[in-house]
Amino acid sequence: MSDAVLTKDLLALADRVVARAKPGEQIEAFVSRDLETDVRIYEGEVEHFVSAQSEGIGIRIIRDGCTGFAYAGTLDPSAIADVLAEARDNVAFGTRDEWAGLAEPDGVDVVAQELWNETLASFPTDRKIEFAKELERQTLAMDSRVRVDDSTYSDVAVELAVATNTGIRRSGRENGCYVAVSTLATEGDETQSGFGFSVGRSPDEFDVAKAAREASDRATRLLGATKPPSRRVTVVFDPYVTAMFLGVISSTLNGEAVAKGRSLFKDRMGDQVANPLVTLIDDPTNSLAYTATDLDGEGLAARRNSLIDAGVLKSFVHNSYSARRAATRSTGNAVRGGFKGTPGVGCLALQLQPGSRDQAAMIADIDDGVLVQSVQGLHSGVNPISGDFSVGASGLMITNGAVGAPIREFTIASTLQRMLLDVAEIGNDVDWLPMSAAGVTIAIRDVTLSGA
Repeated sequence: MSDAVLTKDLLALADRVVARAKPGEQIEAFVSRDLETDVRIYEGEVEHFVSAQSEGIGIRIIRDGCTGFAYAGTLDPSAIADVLAEARDNVAFGTRDEWAGLAEPDGVDVVAQELWNETLASFPTDRKIEFAKELERQTLAMDSRVRVDDSTYSDVAVELAVATNTGIRRSGRENGCYVAVSTLATEGDETQSGFGFSVGRSPDEFDVAKAAREASDRATRLLGATKPPSRRVTVVFDPYVTAMFLGVISSTLNGEAVAKGRSLFKDRMGDQVANPLVTLIDDPTNSLAYTATDLDGEGLAARRNSLIDAGVLKSFVHNSYSARRAATRSTGNAVRGGFKGTPGVGCLALQLQPGSRDQAAMIADIDDGVLVQSVQGLHSGVNPISGDFSVGASGLMITNGAVGAPIREFTIASTLQRMLLDVAEIGNDVDWLPMSAAGVTIAIRDVTLSGA
């Protein structure tokens, strides 16, 4: 039986559950099947290998503003009947919520994308293992000071279907993969760490040499790092750090957080909140993004949403619940971790509109700065309500337009509000990473560096 037929079977199963709705009930059936492969190589040998399939169903019932939910990690008909009964029972324990309700069709069509790759679906296991081994070999060949902590291959394939008695009836499938390597570089008594990775819809798209080179360079260029003197500088985030930074920004654009007063952007809609250079979009319809998708967690069509346009705050992201609470419409941003949970809200595939120059050209115009290649404590050191930003970092000095000495054990501090307004330039080096934000180099003026 083909994967397409299997996906239709999931939708038919969801339909059968929804057909059992009782008068006065809203009912949702979310059915999914996942297949994941994880390979870890150490010193040329397979240290860890897992290929696991999971499937299950989550049923949500809403009646008179109260919600009941239950799930099962099987698609056995008798288990599904038990889950439906349990979800109904759990309604009685729910707290009445005036905004509770399921998504309804909103007229937005699904954007056609190539999210399923047959090459990956049929890729032999031995070749997956060989990719991880080859990444380790190439990384070790880069520099004699480098050793590999681990080299990994990972892939995931997902099929899902969502049906509701409010009119939602959709299904889809997608797959993707990546390789990653962690490194340690040693010189004398000093050791520094690094990493590199490459993503693709199939292993044929991997750039193993680039991943190996980055993992070696990230570790070796920090050897001999010292603690820098404190001052105010221009910081340059490399693409990976920018992606992490955007992850923090995404939490402030979450419609549910805004409704609860937990965002620094509350009551800022339409304001200039960033340099006009900054255009931030959430675009899961861009199939280059690792987290590209055609459906959100409630079965609505995923769509391109402009959040900050030329520095002006234009939109928050919403699922159907947060949209009702904010008296607006869902932006197709329901997120859920699978059949075991109910939908939340979040960004799906964040991207900054790139600039025109590469990182080297950007650095050439900076007299005194820091190229930040890693940060620590990003989530604990950032307050999404006040905007306070203070994180540990390591990287390289920038002096008179050139990258120089490595530095570590320093803190960079500002506020998210100030940093967005102080963006000096955005690079053109978009890096598609195995996370929900794309990386790109950005330069930010007037950041406090606290060191020696």
